[in-house]
Amino acid sequence: MTTFAKTAFSAKNYAAFRPSYPASLYNTVLGYHKAGPAPRWNKMLDLGCGHGLISRAMSAHFAAVLATDPSAGMVKQAQSTTAQENSNITFAQGSAEDLSLVGEDGSVDMAVAGQAAHWFDYARVWPNLARVVGRGGTVALWGYKDNVLVGKEQATRIMERYIYDFGEVANVQGGWSVEGMGRFWEQPGRNILRDLLRSVKPPPEDWEAVTRLEHEPGAEGDPDEAAWQRKTMKLGEVEGYTRTFSCFTGWAEAYADRKARKDGGEGDIIDVMWDEMVASVPEWKAMGDRWREAEVESDWGTYIIMARRR
Repeated sequence: MTTFAKTAFSAKNYAAFRPSYPASLYNTVLGYHKAGPAPRWNKMLDLGCGHGLISRAMSAHFAAVLATDPSAGMVKQAQSTTAQENSNITFAQGSAEDLSLVGEDGSVDMAVAGQAAHWFDYARVWPNLARVVGRGGTVALWGYKDNVLVGKEQATRIMERYIYDFGEVANVQGGWSVEGMGRFWEQPGRNILRDLLRSVKPPPEDWEAVTRLEHEPGAEGDPDEAAWQRKTMKLGEVEGYTRTFSCFTGWAEAYADRKARKDGGEGDIIDVMWDEMVASVPEWKAMGDRWREAEVESDWGTYIIMARRR
């Protein structure tokens, strides 16, 4: 995953606008770990730790946490935002495909990856995890995809068109042909995530008690354990979130001359997308320049995969 290493990527914005994880999610994965015959709580491994959100939330349950991320910028952001009371967390630059930083084989009691597992090369990751996770230890992978704006189907369709379409999605500002962000997603990672990692299967010779929970965005009736990423947000927060998409990072690099209005420019693709989205919802449009204060419920597609080391 090279997007987070690009100069156009902002680890600070990622930390500010990416949604956090609810207590129900942590309760689910920790409950699974605790249900083992002899759960141990010595070391947790956080793969693709990003800005350290998961490590901080789960550090109270383990004697030590090793949190790795391939992006130096993410590691720096995690270190700068982690308080001294989380002194049992060690942040380091590293990938899931190379767990040499872990040290002794079988020393990990629980390995987790939140919103990172769709980038992994599992031909290398599964053997690595089988080596470092001790018998009876657990692995928990989770993530989220494509949020829908509940009750605002037209605005959601517009957002999806700008985010996933190839070629022209709008023609504005005196003939500017706006290219959609579809070609800027890194693949196959994005499509793996959009399929809720159904192709990712823990090898049965090493893992047992495999449990999978999933929720498609907008689906009704799923239990809270599966539909764990749903929250009320201001439109300004949703706008900021769309600027953390890796496809936008690629688009902004390709169209470096198109500056956001907030940065003094004439507008980039996110500005144009939100112009159209706001215009599609009468109550948002009626708010004029105050549209960012409107509230909307976002519902993401979500998955959790959990397995126990044989």
